[in-house]
Amino acid sequence: MAGSTYEVEDKNLIEQIKSDAHSAALQLIEKAHLTSGQIVVVGCSTSSTLGNNIGSHSVPEVGKAIFEGLQSAFKPSGIFIAAQCCEHLNRAIIIEHAAVPNAEIVNVVPQPKAGGSFATACYAAFEHPVAIEHIKADAGLDIGGTLIGMHLKEVAVPLQLTQSHIGKAILLAARTRPKFIGGDRAHYDESLKDGYPKF
Repeated sequence: MAGSTYEVEDKNLIEQIKSDAHSAALQLIEKAHLTSGQIVVVGCSTSSTLGNNIGSHSVPEVGKAIFEGLQSAFKPSGIFIAAQCCEHLNRAIIIEHAAVPNAEIVNVVPQPKAGGSFATACYAAFEHPVAIEHIKADAGLDIGGTLIGMHLKEVAVPLQLTQSHIGKAILLAARTRPKFIGGDRAHYDESLKDGYPKF
């Protein structure tokens, strides 16, 4: 049914999912060398997290658990979550206004079946949530094959985390770095090979 959502009876599973998300966020902070003010785009299928086909079983409590796990690692470091909505909202982004104060805001409020349970949880929990259509994030987490590449800065670099799943969903991670330009005669700033400058 298009408007239905699902619940998880095993509350230990919810806690494990939250723990998985927290672990993934900590590893991403370390491996991507993230610092305060940077943005991580997160695409999340709660259906995939429980082993179902993407888009088939929207589970608000799983979306909330993943948000809480990620935010418990990102917020103390000053890192912002950019929640990618599902394709029904054209993969729009839900984010704290403070992260994108000059961005062009669009008017939509995500729901579990139109935006996704994770984006819905973010919108409910953020202090001043806004929706925007585009962002270029510094790093990303893809939970369940949601395809976050359109919202990453160039150039995206895959990262291998030891936390390879959240629940039953495959977890993919990426950082970004500036492009190398100029060819054989060019000289490069070696400090930028691992990411964008920290001013």
